[in-house]
Formats: sequence, C-alpha cells, structure tokens
Amino acid sequence: MSNRAIILTAGGTGGHMFPAVALGEALLKRGHRVVFATDARGVEYVKRLEGAEAVIVPAASPSRGGPLGKLTFMFTLARGAWAGARLLRRVGARGVVGFGGYASFPTCFMACRQGRSVVLHEQNAWLGLANRKLALQVAAIATSFHKVHAIPDGVRTEETGNPVRPDFIGLHPRAYDPPAANGEMRLLVLGGSQGARIFSDVIPEAFALLDENERRRLQLTQQCRPEDLERARTAYADLGVEAELNDFFDDVPARVGSAHLMICRSGAGTVSEAMVAGLPTIMVPYPFAADNHQLYNAEEVAEAGAGWVMAQDDFTAESLATRLKALLANPAQLATASQAATARAIPDAADRLADLVEDTMGAIT
Repeated sequence: MSNRAIILTAGGTGGHMFPAVALGEALLKRGHRVVFATDARGVEYVKRLEGAEAVIVPAASPSRGGPLGKLTFMFTLARGAWAGARLLRRVGARGVVGFGGYASFPTCFMACRQGRSVVLHEQNAWLGLANRKLALQVAAIATSFHKVHAIPDGVRTEETGNPVRPDFIGLHPRAYDPPAANGEMRLLVLGGSQGARIFSDVIPEAFALLDENERRRLQLTQQCRPEDLERARTAYADLGVEAELNDFFDDVPARVGSAHLMICRSGAGTVSEAMVAGLPTIMVPYPFAADNHQLYNAEEVAEAGAGWVMAQDDFTAESLATRLKALLANPAQLATASQAATARAIPDAADRLADLVEDTMGAIT
C-alpha cells in the first residue's frame, strides 16, 4: 500500500456517502491508502469499511439567514479549509475525490489551490452547488447519468455511473418475471429516509378507484411516516387490501429484487439502485430538492424507458389509478421497462470511477 493517500470527501448523507464508501472499497482492494474527509454523520458510514481512515472537517450550509448566519458560515468554511489543507499535507495526498455536499468543498478547494489532482463525482442529473463552485478547477467530473445539466463547457467528463451498495449489485442482471395475466403484481412503495406523506395520502385513494379484481391482484409493501401508519392501515383494511406497512425496512434490496414495480421519490441513490436491479419505477420527484434535481433524475430514467414520471402536483388518485390499471392490463410494459433499466444500468460504477481516479492520479506501481 502506498503511504500517499487518496482523500475521498463527501457530505454525511447516504446519497453522498454510499458512493464514496463504494469507491473507497474499490481503491483499498487495489492497494491504495484511503482517507475520508467528512462531517460527523459521514464518519459513521466509514466505520463499516475496514482499512480506511476518517477525519472530520468543519462544514456548514450557506443557507442560514441573516448576518449572523452568514458570518458563522464564513467562519466555519475557513476552519474547514484550514483543516483540509492540514490533512492534505499530513497524508501526502495524491489527489482528492469529491462527492458533493458542503463537507466536501473545503478539502477539494484547498487541493485545487495546492495544485493536486481533483476528481468530482456527481450523483444527480444536475450538478450540485459544491461541485459547481469547483468544476472549472478540477481534472475531471464523473457523472452518474448520460446527461448532466450545469456542467461548464470545456470540463472533462466521464459517465462512470453511480456506485450502489453491494446487495443491489447482486441483483444485476435480473431475469424479470412480469405479472401473469390476472396474476399478482408486487408493488413496493418507498418514500426516502422518512417516507413520503403524499404516498400515504394518494395511494389508498387510488386503490379505492380500482375495481375489486384489480385491488386483489396488487400485493402492497409500503414505507410510511410513523405518524401516518395507522391511518394508512385503516384505509387499506377498509378496502380489503392486504398491505405490509412499516416506517423502516432493513431488507430493502431483497424487497426490490422481488417487486414488479416501485413507486418512489427520485433521489440519485434510489433510481440508481432500481436501475441496477432492473426494477420499473413510477417516480414522484420531491419538488423542493435543491435545483429541482430529482426531476432531472426522473426524466433521465424515463427517457431511457425504465420508468414513468409523475410530478407531485399531478400525482393524484385519479392519475395513479389510471397508470396502475394500464399496467395491470398490459404487464408487458413492465417487462419492457425492466429490460431498459438493466440495459442502461452501470453495476460496475465503483470500478469505473476507480479507473478514472487512477487515470488522473496514477495507479500504484
């Protein structure tokens, strides 16, 4: 293992950390020394990765209002830059890979100032704020989608895909078995880390618009917010629908692997995992996501033929019931969407990203 480290830096949410950890694992297998620069939340993800180091870098969001909030942000940013610069020198960094999030910016910025190689990985179909601020200074930007908006002209890009968790990679390629005529359709509903209230509002009402035979064919598993569980259970029970509801599932890969269709938000991790698993999706982008990036993610999936987009304002009981009726009547649509997802998926994204990192920073010899 080389004593000179490759630093991976990311905000501490799963959307940033899952691909960072996947790359870290790939680089460790190739004999590289890997150090993570992240916030306190991100350190928890790194603990699962044997052989990696983790350092907390001060970070804050620039969105805090008022003069005091701006002053606090600038002070924290300066502390983060100082900590990042010290880390770069201490580990003799060969380069830095940034995965976005505010915690990624200081170390990437100081690496650019020191003339070190920096690669950015963008999980979404719209370049995030931290990555936009650095885009013109870096060696390359690795993208998860075929088309990513807001990348400046002249920047080297490479579509590596978005690394997903190993349990999802094991689902690729999938031999998708669509519902038989008049057979059961397994429907999985996931709404992000805390569930999506709109799903608990709309989906029971949509089921009420189906006829009895259509409802009988749907086997439902749904994530709900804790405060929505009882009213959702009551609504489905009144319709005679057998539904498995919970606020958290610890076996999501297995459920994705057995589902025929998923209704979900369109965060980068969710749609990347669905594509690798060959699972068709009805996507309802979260309309308040930064830069409306979930809409662009969903549109990329839909353009590939792997799912359908329903804007939140259009996600009504009537429109969802119409969609479900069409899929129940013609399940071949699901098989076609699954094939499109499998064809567009990049299950070896971590290795492709590691190849790009070695290309820009040099492989171990």
